[in-house]
Amino acid sequence: MPSLIRRRWRALSALMLLVLALTIGVSRLGVKERELLYSIQPGTASWFNGIPAGVQQMNIPVDNAQHLHAWWWPAAQKNAPTALYLHGTRWNLTAQVRRITELRNLGFSVLAIDYRGFGDSPGGLPSEASVYEDSQVAWQRLVQLQPNADKRFIYGHSLGGAIAVDLARHITESDAPQAAGLIIESTFTDLGDAAAAVIHTSLPVRWIMSEKYDSIDKIGAIGMPVLIVHGLDDRYVPSRFSQALYEAARGPKQLLLVPGATHLNSMTLGSADYARALHQLFGLKATQGAG
Repeated sequence: MPSLIRRRWRALSALMLLVLALTIGVSRLGVKERELLYSIQPGTASWFNGIPAGVQQMNIPVDNAQHLHAWWWPAAQKNAPTALYLHGTRWNLTAQVRRITELRNLGFSVLAIDYRGFGDSPGGLPSEASVYEDSQVAWQRLVQLQPNADKRFIYGHSLGGAIAVDLARHITESDAPQAAGLIIESTFTDLGDAAAAVIHTSLPVRWIMSEKYDSIDKIGAIGMPVLIVHGLDDRYVPSRFSQALYEAARGPKQLLLVPGATHLNSMTLGSADYARALHQLFGLKATQGAG
């Protein structure tokens, strides 16, 4: 999977530079960029062993024609803190079971969604605008499931971290129902930085990318506590990006760097430190294995 991530970024950056040189139309460039960025894999992940017991499947309406397919996994503890789970590119919910389970083991009820175009959520090729809209629609559903604002959290992994940052800023700057905190893991400052890091280039990739995901310009406006987590052995999204996001965040804030963790397993290897950070920043107490 990591090698696929690297190849995807290389192909994306090569395409951007080629198209720029040949002055191909902007609209076609944008479509190819999105195809490579989201690189959606249809069907279930090869390692998927079924939906965990207790998970309720639901469809969250987006408009009259489309919906978000979601999993709702309530914790055994009544009125547990509740997290909106926002995943990254390529894989749908069937690839997220381990991380969703770990988040629940940390004491959360979890509402996890597939963006339109992923998994069982109908729709065409996603865009930055569409996934932001999907996160806001899902947030409204989470508010119905957890009316207590002090118990509502946003969690995003990788690209989902950038989506989570945008949602948190939207909540801060609008009259949307409030959240108690933001948790982002293995994410980046902006998409141009992430692409340049993966392909190890100094070329101005960001200038020719239509998808921006500029978390570094948004995180300082977020008016809620922020926990930022990153594996120190992440070779594809370097931990320096999380350090930069931490420095730009307003606070209260906490940075958790997990030794030995890669892009995918910070919550596994750093579970004890994760639980400690949740308690220190948000006052949450993990209930390992609850339910």
